[in-house]
This record gives sequence, structure tokens and C-alpha cells, in this order.
Amino acid sequence: MKDSPFADWAIGCLVQIAALILCFCVFSEDTVIWTCAYAIILSPVALIVRLLMHHADLDGIWTRLLGPVFFAGAVLLGCFAKLDTGKGDPEDPQTPPEVAATNAPPEGEAELPPGIRYTPPEENAATVEEALAELDSLIGLGEVKEEVRKFTSFIRVAQQREAAGLKVAPVSYHMVFTGNPGTGKTTVARIMAKVYRALGIVEKGQLVETDRGGLIGEYVGQTAVKTGKVVDCALGGVLFIDEAYSIVDGRIGGYGAECIATLLKRMEDDRDQLVVIIAGYPDEMKRFIDANPGLQSRFNRYIHFPDYSASELAAIFRLNARKSQYVLSDDAERWLEPALRVWTRKRDRTFGNGRYVRNLFEKAVENHAMRLAEMENPSKEDLMTLTLADIGIPPEGVPETAEEGAER
Repeated sequence: MKDSPFADWAIGCLVQIAALILCFCVFSEDTVIWTCAYAIILSPVALIVRLLMHHADLDGIWTRLLGPVFFAGAVLLGCFAKLDTGKGDPEDPQTPPEVAATNAPPEGEAELPPGIRYTPPEENAATVEEALAELDSLIGLGEVKEEVRKFTSFIRVAQQREAAGLKVAPVSYHMVFTGNPGTGKTTVARIMAKVYRALGIVEKGQLVETDRGGLIGEYVGQTAVKTGKVVDCALGGVLFIDEAYSIVDGRIGGYGAECIATLLKRMEDDRDQLVVIIAGYPDEMKRFIDANPGLQSRFNRYIHFPDYSASELAAIFRLNARKSQYVLSDDAERWLEPALRVWTRKRDRTFGNGRYVRNLFEKAVENHAMRLAEMENPSKEDLMTLTLADIGIPPEGVPETAEEGAER
């Protein structure tokens, strides 16, 4: 008489239970949940296969291994093949960046509201020297680089004095970045998050980026909750608020005072776990902070980001081209900076700086593609070279007015 398959089945269950306990210790909660789901789905299949093997006289070690093999498959599926729950996949390039960030909150922390960009601590893992080298690699921003280096040195000396048992003056790590759009404020905020993590100012080092839309609710009582969730996700790291002055702009809705009150309270309650960097236009940011004594007392370190010069804008254009494997023709190389000098001569507060150059480069790439579409067999050099016409510079030289160049 054949042995019952259920004895082997019981042994297999014990092995699976032990493996499940191991999963709880090793994998995230999300992966364990999906592993259990797939294990339940695969269990009937495993039992049917085991019964078939028993009736085919294939009992023994292979029967005992069948359960663990199926469970291992459930673990793999749980790790790499999570079922669609209607949320965007942060690894899917088709998912919009803000949606991807919203669907990827830090493990064990609150769900991020819409409009939040989250950079996990591991992406900010760098030494102080590496972070400052990244800062130095940016085009322009000489005064900004000097201010960051001075503040970094100040923090290091303060830490050395504390280690030596000497008195240390209180230091506020919150910062105000002022400047027009496209001057690198967000980029430098990301670098500062790395510096703060490397110096041990923040425990974890994640960066949470948001603006008015990520903090202000639509109805009474929502704003405090929404702002609190953003702060929760930034605890142990850096919170960057772009265009912070718009929080209290009555022309685009109320509840700004509620947001500021919540933010100030959390900055006080969690002062050892949170660094806040706010940014915006110079005049608006000054009025924004001067109008609130609580903000004045907490934000006393300002860094101004000047507009880029024509030569710096030209260097940014060349950098974009080099990163995308394009080169400029000799004429385009010669006329690029003079053209930018003319085109950007009449700037106002809405001038995009780096964004202006990015748009100009993207338009040049489109023009290049349209030009090559008419060529039957373009060479590799043709595929890489941006000409005067691609950039929008007329063959006779620089346009006479900034308006003419801006239209191109």
C-alpha cells in the first residue's frame, strides 16, 4: 500500500512556514503580502501536482521539495511581479514623475500627497567632498558656491569645538534661496541635502520637494493635515519648498496662514529632525518672511542666486548638447554666445535662465531633426551637428533685437 501523501504535505507546510517567517525578517511588508497572496494562489496547483506524483509512484525527496519550490516561486513573484493595484509604478517610465513619487513613499512613513518629489536617503549618500565637488561642477553660481563652502566650514569647526568640549553657538540650518526661475536653486537644495547628511546634521538624509500645491488643502481643516504629512515624510531629512511666498498669496486661495502655523509648530517640535529650505523671487521672499515673526526667527541665512550671464548660458547650452551627444558647427560655436547676449538683453523677472537655454536646445534638436528628415543618407557627423539654422541664428550673424532671437 502506498504511503499517504499528506505526511509529505505536512512536512512541506512546515518548511513553508519557516520560509515565511524568514521572509518577514528579510523582505519589506509589501513584498511579504504579495508573497502570501501568490502562495495562496499556487497552493492548489502544488497540491494537485503532489497528488499526481503520489499516484505515479514518484514519492520521496522530490515530493517533499515540491512545496518549497512552489513557495520559492511565490517569493520571486512577490518580489518582481506585484499585481496592478491601480497605482503608478515608480520604475515605469510611462508614469509621470509626480505620480511615481507619490506612489513611492519612504518605507514605514506616511503616504505622500500629490505634487511631492521624494529623494530617498541612499541617493543622497555622499561625502562632503563629493557633494561640494558636485556643486563646483555647476556652471556659474560663484557666490552661491562660496556661501555654501563657508557655511560648511562653519559647521565643521562647530562640530570640532563641540567634540573638544568647547562652547558652540546655536546654529540654524534652515535656509532661504532667492533668485529668478532657472537659476539652480532646486539643484543646490539637493546638494545641500547631501552635505547635511554627510555632516550628520540630519539623521537619514532624504529630500522632500514641494510647493504650495503640496501643502495647501482645498477645504477648511485639510491644510494642517496635508502639511503635517509632508513634514512627517521629511523628518530626518530636508524639506524644500519652492515658491514659498505663494503659500500666503490670497489671490490663489486661502488657508496659507494655517499652513505656516503648522509648519512653524513642526519646525519647533521637530527642530532636531528637520531642516527646511525655502525658495522664491527675492522681493516676494523678503516680504513673505518679514510679515511673520516666526519665520524671521527661524530663517536668517539667505543665499541669492543671480541670473546667468550670456557666456554662462552658452556654456549650459554646450553642456546640454554634449550630454545628448550633439556638437555645434564652427559657425554655431562662434555665434552662440553673441546671439544669447542679444536675445537676453531685455530680461525681466520671468526670464527662465537655465530653463530658457533648455527650451532653446530642445527647439534646436527639433529643427535638426526636421532638417535631417529631408536628407536621404545622413552621415554620423550630420546626425550629431547642430547648425546656425538649427539654433535659430541667421546665416548673416546675430539678430539685431532680443525679440527677434526670442521668437526663434
